[in-house]
Amino acid sequence: MTRCQNRSRWIGTLFCCVALITFGAVQVPGHAISAAGAKPVVAPNSFTELADAASPAVVNIRTVKTVDNGGQVFRHFFGDQQGPQGPQQGPQGGPFDEFFDGFFGQQDPREFKQKSLGSGFIIDKQGFIVTNNHVISNAEEIQVKLKNGDEFDAKIIGSDPNTDIALIKIEADKDLPQLNLGDSNKARIGQWVMAIGNPFGLEHTVTAGIISAKGRVIGAGPYDDFIQTDASINPGNSGGPLINMEGDVIGIATAMVAGGEGIGFATPSSLAKDIIGQLKQSGEVTRGWIGVGIQELNQELKDYYDVSSGVLVTQVFANQPAAKAGLQQNDIIVSVNDKAVNTPRELSQTIAEIEPGKTAELEVVRNGQATTLDVEVTKRQEENLAGMQQGQEKPQPGEQKPARDVLGLEVSNITDTIAQRYKLEDTKGVIITLIEPGSKAFEAGFTQGDIIREINHQPVNAVEDYRKIVKETKQGDALFFYVMRPFQGIQIVKITR
Repeated sequence: MTRCQNRSRWIGTLFCCVALITFGAVQVPGHAISAAGAKPVVAPNSFTELADAASPAVVNIRTVKTVDNGGQVFRHFFGDQQGPQGPQQGPQGGPFDEFFDGFFGQQDPREFKQKSLGSGFIIDKQGFIVTNNHVISNAEEIQVKLKNGDEFDAKIIGSDPNTDIALIKIEADKDLPQLNLGDSNKARIGQWVMAIGNPFGLEHTVTAGIISAKGRVIGAGPYDDFIQTDASINPGNSGGPLINMEGDVIGIATAMVAGGEGIGFATPSSLAKDIIGQLKQSGEVTRGWIGVGIQELNQELKDYYDVSSGVLVTQVFANQPAAKAGLQQNDIIVSVNDKAVNTPRELSQTIAEIEPGKTAELEVVRNGQATTLDVEVTKRQEENLAGMQQGQEKPQPGEQKPARDVLGLEVSNITDTIAQRYKLEDTKGVIITLIEPGSKAFEAGFTQGDIIREINHQPVNAVEDYRKIVKETKQGDALFFYVMRPFQGIQIVKITR
């Protein structure tokens, strides 16, 4: 090869490199560089201008509180949860333990003053600041520091533990920088976002990443609807803003998963907007309530009820709006005020948004027939839930001799003692007290304590009903058991006779 040829090849290679740098990508024949119909995504050259514009409105929040038994500020949000399916993973053995313990360490069990750090952002010139409830919960002193070094004492305007949102206020003698709440509903998976906060006390730290997912449910509360991001969120970031490339806040940094690199969560602005407005106006959040226990329909339940969508009603609380309107256990709520609901979260949020005193029109499927019920929504009180959760003790068999059958089950009637333990208003059904190892029932996945309410859509109110249905079933026929499983909700279990 001649020197001229070498030089020509070197120039050609250099041109390709320049083209790569200039245009950002080179399309290789036969290889697609983007999904069909999608525009190539180019990373921002810099987040500098965005950080410069947003940072003055982000604040450092320092609190002082009296703590008993070494309680930790962030544990309030991820503490023991008592839901309709029993206790969720709490502070011991929870997914966030490593995260909390690594930062705060083990605490002396005696009462002491604990200082903690968090973040927040100013939403108007008057000094209203949004942060997390767990940052300021039970705080005796709250101090806010701005980027320019100005410090203020803050007061709590209101908070909402269910969504971990709080509103505090400082008094300044001049207009303050502010951030605008954007529309998180328009946010798309894969778009760039920036987080600003005070991780580990390192003031005004900027991190960037993308939206990894939306609508995440992490077991933090009844209104879980988190944005997942890989923009770094660490202790001290809590309450800080998640900002899109237009400079609008689309999320409030709330949590991260210990050991899950690049997995952080933010409360979406679409959920936060109304809550912040209510806190600003009245200092509290008012939510609608109808008084039902609900469960998602898995494919087995959809097949059993012959429906394609909706939310299953597992319990109707006495003297609550749903009971007064005639809603029944095993009803399937398909829509509320013509808005389709497909998950318990959607139903809870839809009802919560209805003003107490207003009427909710529920489209319900009952025994295969569609009907409409008008329910007068009342104000949700946390005490409404007290005593409505299932117990934790294992049921004890009734005094009568259990009935064992060819399926390998022993069942008993539900006694008053069992009903008390499980807070059951409806005592219909039979409870499984024993499962024979290796039997059909064992292989089908029954567990001790399951309550059988129906078999092949036939009600089972007592042991006699159970015996009769099983006896009349021919060998080879399928039995579909409608089972209430303590702490897990409704299950459909199939056994072939």
